[in-house]
Amino acid sequence: MEERKFDPYQFIGFVLIAMILTWMLYVNKPEEGVNPAFEPEKTEVAIQPKEAPTIQLNDSLQKVNLQSTFGIFSNWMTDQGAATQILENKDLLIKVSPKGGLITLVRLKNYTDYLDQPLELVKEGNSQFNVKFTTKDGRRLNTKDFYFTPQLSSKNGKQTLSLKAAIAPNQYLEFVYAIDAERFLVDFTIQSSGIAPLLDSSEPAILSWETNAYRNSKSIDYEGRYTELTYGYDADKIDYLSLSGSDEDSPEEVRWVSFRQHFFSAILIPEKPVDQLTVNTDNLADDRSLDEVFTKKFGVQIPLAYQSGEFGSRFEYYFGTTDYQTLKSYDRDLESSIPLGWGIFGWLNRFIFLPLFGFLSSFLPHGIAIILMTIIVRLAMSPVTYRSYVSQIKMKVLRPEIEELNKKYKDNAVKRQQETMSLYNRAGANPMAGCIPALLQLPVFYALFTFFPVAFELRKKSFLWADDLSSYDSILDLGFNIPFYGDHVSLFPILASIAIFFYTQMTTGQQAMPQQPGMPNMKIIMYLMPLMMLFFFNNYASGLSLYYFVSNLLTIFLMLVIKNYIIDDQKIHAQIEENKKKPKKAGGFSARLQKAMEQAEKQKKARGR
Repeated sequence: MEERKFDPYQFIGFVLIAMILTWMLYVNKPEEGVNPAFEPEKTEVAIQPKEAPTIQLNDSLQKVNLQSTFGIFSNWMTDQGAATQILENKDLLIKVSPKGGLITLVRLKNYTDYLDQPLELVKEGNSQFNVKFTTKDGRRLNTKDFYFTPQLSSKNGKQTLSLKAAIAPNQYLEFVYAIDAERFLVDFTIQSSGIAPLLDSSEPAILSWETNAYRNSKSIDYEGRYTELTYGYDADKIDYLSLSGSDEDSPEEVRWVSFRQHFFSAILIPEKPVDQLTVNTDNLADDRSLDEVFTKKFGVQIPLAYQSGEFGSRFEYYFGTTDYQTLKSYDRDLESSIPLGWGIFGWLNRFIFLPLFGFLSSFLPHGIAIILMTIIVRLAMSPVTYRSYVSQIKMKVLRPEIEELNKKYKDNAVKRQQETMSLYNRAGANPMAGCIPALLQLPVFYALFTFFPVAFELRKKSFLWADDLSSYDSILDLGFNIPFYGDHVSLFPILASIAIFFYTQMTTGQQAMPQQPGMPNMKIIMYLMPLMMLFFFNNYASGLSLYYFVSNLLTIFLMLVIKNYIIDDQKIHAQIEENKKKPKKAGGFSARLQKAMEQAEKQKKARGR
């Protein structure tokens, strides 16, 4: 089960799709610790470079900490010259600093960012890792200030880096990183050893990890819509923090926490679900800025388990692509961090569109794969298009008679509605017959709307003038920013908007549309809808705009084929006239509606007397 918080950007897209379907419905409706340096929170101990640390201790701990002081001094003097350690496999290059045991660089070796620079999720101090714990004398110690002694080893292709911060002989804190010959997973273990006499186990040790997510795409606004903190909890639930502004939560039984940076993710996976932790996020980017470096700030604070007075936990890091099949291959439900949509929308993406597009793109250029998948989807939906168009024809044939009824009973709304329903019944026409097919298309439209922006396969794949189908297809840089539009002109959204305009023209025909009291002017909506589409999709993935362009072209083509080669208007008109002679008995909703209107009419007459 997936729980999804409000997403304004997807909501806008959903509204656009709903407007298209509303138009389709409208045209079919009836006319009507101790270490060399630390940053204590309660007792401050300052350490200057190349000087032994000064440590203030309670008398009860004086003996053990005299040994600790000697151990610290020796460890500190040794590790001042320790070099940054490197772990590397086929997919990752990771650097770890002895200062704090902190990962200072994570490079995805086979990928580059939008500037064709090496893609690095961690670099230049954007990620801070720290373990805080409390001593019995009330000091709060931070491992980010400790100096660790590194030891690198390799066995059976697996590299292991052990980092120990010695407190005294046989007393230390250890971090262990390990990676296989390939894959994006990094094993990580935290363990204290022999320091239980120094620890206040009543105060939890806290692992804190904070990251400023680097910008990796041309449009920071678009990337920001799919950059968010996600976490899995309980057995199968997913939740998200806010996409905009600041947000914080304290979920329980957490299985993993993902810092998703659109097409790349940094995920922390505890060995066992954590009873409760804290996650937070903050938006760092200005939507209109062209030179922003970061998109979001993510943070997680996890309490570490105590056992026999010592603390420690085992984790895994995932540093890699936000690719559905890649994440699924690790069998940890990490693929659920990708926003493929809730309910039937996610089902369609997972079991139909992802496999279909994966198959097509395995042997076709990605742009051609989009076009072919669009053709397959439209052909699969052609029976719906056919029924919708037939309903339009029937309503068009009945329109003159409905207009006559409107004039005849213009002062009696109940009688007008009764006669209209009677006409539908005699003609064998159902005004809902055009609505239902249109509604059936909504899950497909919205599923594909959520599919293309997160399809990793499109990243840096070109087609025609679009050099990256996962980003916008700029044909003109304006040099200035237009609110809600951007600083460039994308061609595929223009083509898609034109196609939508002609489609709406076809569905309404050349006849004037009656304006009913209280109803919006549908002609204005007809022109407004393509314009909104143009503005909204200018910064969206060109692959999505390509899909909508081709989809609307195919819909127009199918409607022309149906109109000119399949449907005979005269035959439909003759069939309606024949049905009028042998009207079907009204049943179901129509019968109940007609009965209700008759009762309302009787009550009205009774009140008139």
